[in-house]
Amino acid sequence: MLLRCVFIGLNTVFMSRIVLLAGGTGFIGTRLTALLRSKGYEVRLLTRRPRKAGEYAWDPVAGSIDEQAVLGAQVVINLAGAGIAERRWTTARKQLITDSRVESARVLRHTFQRLEHFPELYLSASAIGFYGNSGERWVDETDPSADASFLPQCCALWEGAAEEINALGIRTVVLRCGIVLGKEGGALREIVKPMRVGLGVYFADGQAWYSWIHLDDMCRMFVWAMEQPGLEGTFNGVAPHPVRNIDLTKAAAKALGRPVAMVPGPALALRLVLGEMADTVLFSNRVSDAKAIGAGFTFQYPEVAGALDAIFRKA
Repeated sequence: MLLRCVFIGLNTVFMSRIVLLAGGTGFIGTRLTALLRSKGYEVRLLTRRPRKAGEYAWDPVAGSIDEQAVLGAQVVINLAGAGIAERRWTTARKQLITDSRVESARVLRHTFQRLEHFPELYLSASAIGFYGNSGERWVDETDPSADASFLPQCCALWEGAAEEINALGIRTVVLRCGIVLGKEGGALREIVKPMRVGLGVYFADGQAWYSWIHLDDMCRMFVWAMEQPGLEGTFNGVAPHPVRNIDLTKAAAKALGRPVAMVPGPALALRLVLGEMADTVLFSNRVSDAKAIGAGFTFQYPEVAGALDAIFRKA
């Protein structure tokens, strides 16, 4: 009886843990919020436009935050950042993309210091854009960027801001997210759009490696990182088996059950239309998940065909 009471007491303590989530209303954040709450966590959301209970106002670029959101939070997850592929990359847009990531971390760091409240864990998103255009070779967390283009520079600054929080003595984990596949948003939604008119579009020769991850596995990886007390450092958030761009398009068409005519999006045309933002679809990244697997993470969707079948079956 005594042991049972102790167990219930410990379970109550665990289940009442407070998670502060920045960027919780986006594509990944919405699913992650639901997963955390289903596991019994109290989730507070930082958003520019709070509308309901549990949401708190902030503006990371302006440097403002509702401090009540931070007080009592044992875990802080930062997914905040302006959309990478929402608009053409003008100089101003690139600055916003970078600032929205870097300044969000700095606002949180300054708030921790000002309130003298230091969470047990700071968990930050990053992206495999860190690696640049790495071509055919496998890359892992020990590899530097392959080039000095915008995406690697942005990711380096993003991760540098997380390191500043780690310097406060807060356990810090950075997850470099791959191409997150889900019906509700992200790259897959754009891949599927031309299929409504019978076209499967791939980019250039279609041979670029795409390191992807199912939305559920991405969210599970964030929770896994939270629940491993000794875990620290940088991990790639990618499934074990990357696929080439053309094969991802074919697999999506098959899972959707639509016959399509495969057509290329020429690299030159993409550069003319998108400018530097074409990097997001033309860069090749063959990214290893070995570090996460070695630390104990298991994938629910290791193969792209199974991941896409699950996505469209649920839809």
